[in-house]
Amino acid sequence: MSSRFPSPVFDADASGGRDLGPLPEWDLSDLYPAPDDPQIERDMAWLEEACASFAADYEGRLADLDAEGMLECVQRYERIETVAGRIMSYAGLRYYQNTTDAERAKFMSDCQDRVTAHTTPLVFFSLEVNRLDDEALDAMLARSPGLAHYRRMFERLRAMRPYQLSDELEKFLHDHSVVGAAAWNKLFDETVAGLEFTIDGEALNLEATLNLLTEQQRDRREAAARELARVFGANIKLFARVHNTLTKEKEIEDRWRGMPSPQTARHLSNDVEPEVVEALRNAVVAAYPQLSHRYYELKRRWLGLDKLEVWDRNAPLPMEDTRIIGWEEATETVLQAYASFSPEMADIARPFFERGWIDAAVKPGKAPGAFAHPTVTEAHPYVMLNYLGKPRDVMTLAHELGHGVHQVLAAGQGELMASTPLTLAETASVFGEMLTFRKLLEGAETTDERRVLLAGKVEDMINTVVRQIAFYDFECKLHEARRAGELTPDDINALWMSVQAESLGPAFNFMEGYETFWAYIPHFVHSPFYVYAYAFGDGLVNALYAAYEEGDPEFQKKYFEMLRAGGSRHHRELLAPFGLDASDPAFWDKGLGMISGMIDELEAMEG
Repeated sequence: MSSRFPSPVFDADASGGRDLGPLPEWDLSDLYPAPDDPQIERDMAWLEEACASFAADYEGRLADLDAEGMLECVQRYERIETVAGRIMSYAGLRYYQNTTDAERAKFMSDCQDRVTAHTTPLVFFSLEVNRLDDEALDAMLARSPGLAHYRRMFERLRAMRPYQLSDELEKFLHDHSVVGAAAWNKLFDETVAGLEFTIDGEALNLEATLNLLTEQQRDRREAAARELARVFGANIKLFARVHNTLTKEKEIEDRWRGMPSPQTARHLSNDVEPEVVEALRNAVVAAYPQLSHRYYELKRRWLGLDKLEVWDRNAPLPMEDTRIIGWEEATETVLQAYASFSPEMADIARPFFERGWIDAAVKPGKAPGAFAHPTVTEAHPYVMLNYLGKPRDVMTLAHELGHGVHQVLAAGQGELMASTPLTLAETASVFGEMLTFRKLLEGAETTDERRVLLAGKVEDMINTVVRQIAFYDFECKLHEARRAGELTPDDINALWMSVQAESLGPAFNFMEGYETFWAYIPHFVHSPFYVYAYAFGDGLVNALYAAYEEGDPEFQKKYFEMLRAGGSRHHRELLAPFGLDASDPAFWDKGLGMISGMIDELEAMEG
């Protein structure tokens, strides 16, 4: 996922309009050629039988298996994951192309219901793995190199041992998910996709309206901000209901599992220690005055304002080039930046552009934002953008393509081991952005060009680090407050505003209605506490890039080895070859220092 920087004025369709050139659309046939393809039904039937036979062969018997028997068991489980993943990837990607299409929504829901029902017999697997004797499992891993490949999977499963419920309750939660969190997620997605905003008599979707916040004309930015506030306010009770329900559902499950905090489940899934996240959070909050407060004071002066309003946060600088960047130019820019680091990286990225692996145009009903979906390791990732030709859209392309490259490289680990914890999943994406930014900066011919590029990068880093940690603090407060009872929309609004002034600083005035801007942010709904992964990834990449600039001749080799590892190794192991350690509190200061150094350069340009 990446930050959203969408756009307004023209109606972009698959042709891209005359400003953008032809924009690519997904060709999903590498998954299935059509929703009525008979292979989907055959795969569903295979999945149902495979899950039932897996349970019949192994339930209650994992402790009796030898090393080779356990390897066969894990490989059968992996095959099931692959088939289920292919079905749901296809259904989900079709849905994201048009979330307001009733047929696509029904197809995805029906697939989700059936896959959930078919895979319910598998719930025992992780539960029984967690009941295995430590010494017995270690002995099996030592005897079988094939089984040892899955060591990190076993370790991460067994990290959940203290929080495991009874087999019956775990099966209930699995079955119940389709009418629990998944249903509320879908309601949120469909509501957001269906929101309509009117600017100067023109009806716009969320992406196009958010994009107006990056327009040169200040009155257009203000109109967009006030219209966003109006529409969010009109729907705020529904958004509050979604958040109240999901946070309460999470509190109930966390309480039953004995989780010590609302964040524990995310830290476990991220394979990161709570103290590492706390060190990151504290370092960023302590740096607010040197980062966001200082930068926005500079921006206030550049814009000639007594106070910045919220609609000025992502405003272009007065000297900024307002031209639209066509798709072909964006493609070449990113591929050249990747190739300058490594021709192999550009070679991995090129098929995304040539084989229908990117869906770039803004279209009615299309999901907002951007993402790279890994699908399954025997296929390939797909990248979704809402491309409208802004410089930040080019950076978003570089970001999501970085995810795609990472997912292609990690696929060799297989279905169970390819997935990277979120804290490391942002590494390649942010690194891809940094390569593209440095390439553009090298080509800057004037002081104004350099200032605009540096300011844009600083703003992106503030959005990635400062803003996301503020989001994390908001979520922490939200989940804590919900434990004491139902939250009114005003309660949630107040929590949102409590982190905004602190993180953005005294240069800002906050308009009436801005208190509702928590409502549209999908991470709070889909992935509680996901957001700190962005700050983790940015800090990690800044430290990595510093190592790259120091001229380590083995850097590219080490970097590709890190990406190929997928989820097979802990962050400590992956960073050790670069001489980096995320558990060292000083580690985060290095990354934050890079942002501060760019602000130093911008201040020096003021003379």
